[in-house]
This record gives sequence, C-alpha cells and structure tokens, in this order.
Amino acid sequence: MANPPVENPRAVWQTIRPRALPISFRLGRRVIPVALILLALASLVLILSVSYGEYPIPPLDVLRTILGLTTDNARNYDLVVWTFRLPRIVLAFLVGAALGVSGALMQGVTRNPLADPGLLGVSAGASLAALSVLLYFDDVALSLLPFAAFSGALLAALLIYVLAWRQGGSATIRLILIGIALEAVLAALLNLLIIFADIREVQQAFVWLSGSVNGRNWEHMQTLGLWLLILLPISFLASRQLNVLNLGDESARGLGQRVEGARLLLTLSVALAAAAVAVSGTIGFVGLIVPHITRRLVGPAHEGLLPASALFGGMLLMLADLIGRWVIAPAELPVGLVTAIIGAPYFLYLLYRQRHG
Repeated sequence: MANPPVENPRAVWQTIRPRALPISFRLGRRVIPVALILLALASLVLILSVSYGEYPIPPLDVLRTILGLTTDNARNYDLVVWTFRLPRIVLAFLVGAALGVSGALMQGVTRNPLADPGLLGVSAGASLAALSVLLYFDDVALSLLPFAAFSGALLAALLIYVLAWRQGGSATIRLILIGIALEAVLAALLNLLIIFADIREVQQAFVWLSGSVNGRNWEHMQTLGLWLLILLPISFLASRQLNVLNLGDESARGLGQRVEGARLLLTLSVALAAAAVAVSGTIGFVGLIVPHITRRLVGPAHEGLLPASALFGGMLLMLADLIGRWVIAPAELPVGLVTAIIGAPYFLYLLYRQRHG
C-alpha cells in the first residue's frame, strides 16, 4: 500500500521575524488573509452602524467625517458621529475583542470547548463586585470599576480552582462543573443585591446586567482601551504555552511545561472578562461562540486564534449592537440580549455535537 502523502509544513505555516525585535513566531498561512477579511468586515459594520439611527447619515459622509474630510453638513455630522455614535460602537468592538480573547484563553487553559467566562461564574463574579460598587457607593470613578470587577472575577476564579483541586492537580471537568455551580450561586446573590437596592437604581441595574453599550462615551472606551493595551499583548505572547497545554497534561509535562503554573494564564482570561463587564455589563456567549468559529477559520494554533478572535469578537458585538438598535426601533434591545438570542441555540448545538460526536 502506498504511503499517504506528507504535507509540506511550509505550505501550512509561515515564520514571522520582526527586524526590530529579537523574536520570531509562526502563523498559519490562512491567518493573515482571514484577519484582513475580518478587519474589512468590521470596518464595514462600523460605518453602517454609525450611519444608522434616527438621524441617518449617508455611509460615504460617515467615512468622510471619520477621516476629517469636508461634508455638506459637517457641523451636525461631527456632533452625531463623534459625540453620540462612534464612542459606543468603538466600545462595542473593544468589548467584543476582550470577550473573544477571554473565551479563547479559557478554552485553551481548560481544554474544554464549552468553557466561557459567562458560563463559569467569572462574569457573574465581576458583575457582583462592580454592581455592588455602583449601587452602594456614590460618585465612584469610572476608572476604578475595572479593578472592582477584576477583584470579584479573580475571587470567583480562585474559588473555582481551590474547590476543583485534588491531589495531583485540578482536572478540567471539575473546573467546569464547579464553575457552573458557582455561577448559579453568584446569580442568586446578584438578584438578592438588586432586591435590597434603592428602587431608583434598580432599573439601571437591570439594564446593566443585560449588557449594554448605550450611552457610553469616550471615557468608557479609554478605560477599557488602557486595560486591553496591556492584556492583549501578554495574551498573544502566551500562545506557545497554550499550544503545549492543549496537547494534554501528560504530554505537556513531558515537554517541560509546568501544567498548574500554565493554568495561571486563566488570570488573563479573568482580567479581560472583568474589564469588559466593568464598562458594558454582562454580555454572554461571545466568549463561547467566537473561538469556535475562528478556530474553523484559522486553525487551533493560538498564534493566529487569539488575534482572529479579537477581530471577530469585535465585529460580532458591533453587529449585535446594530441589530439591537434596528429590530425594535426607535427603542433598542440591550446588546447582551441579542448575543443571548444568537448564542443560546449555538450552545445547544455544541452540546448536541459533544454528545453525538
């Protein structure tokens, strides 16, 4: 019998060596074309989203306004684009990017395709801490909310890790099951928190828990942007560790990987999810859906998966925000409800695939 053809590694991978930096890394050959397509689609969605509203603006004039070119109604267009619409849409992209990378990291660390910050209690821990600060402390600086959310999310993650620990380490399945149980407990505490809150704050709390970018401004974008400026590069640099970890605990140990130490990369996932929750509230299923789809597009290697997840997550959340503004106009659905409507059926589909192979 003839031997099967051996695939040429050069046809699959390309090595990137920046001249200014003493590093090199490999990317799948599909990564750059897919990233360019996602970037083009995200730009198109951004322009259409800025264009749509009670005061419609032609897409070409939106592009001219963003680029600083002259338009027929420059004064009104500048106000609508730069003050009211662009901040929330750019923030939606950043939140989607944070949640997409957070989900990819969590699935990589736990080696479970159903892992997601919203399903494992991390987002609930961040929400509980951030909402406690919003409801019971007056005039809290916006820049402090991510720290409060990160503290709550980190405590939830540590509790999951400690409860899942047994002699020899923390098995992936225990992390998942305990995370789901903790999420239910934290959700109950959130409801209890709202029951005892001031009635005037309850409506705002419900909107925040549904996940929304409505009314957000450049300050919110700057707050999240500073966190992403630090966390995303660190996440991308951890790609090789995640690739080794995905080979399995025994194989990873055989290659010299400290498995329990590598699982501390979960902290990056927690921080990204917490930063997103702090500025937009709880938005579920993005961290679950995005890594699955991008893995099909660029492959399982995290050098390409993480950047692609950031781009696809950002585009998906901008699109969800546009759908939420359009479907019941002039009112709007919180973006978290739109992602739940999209994500819940996809989650059931993944469960079906897991069960039936």
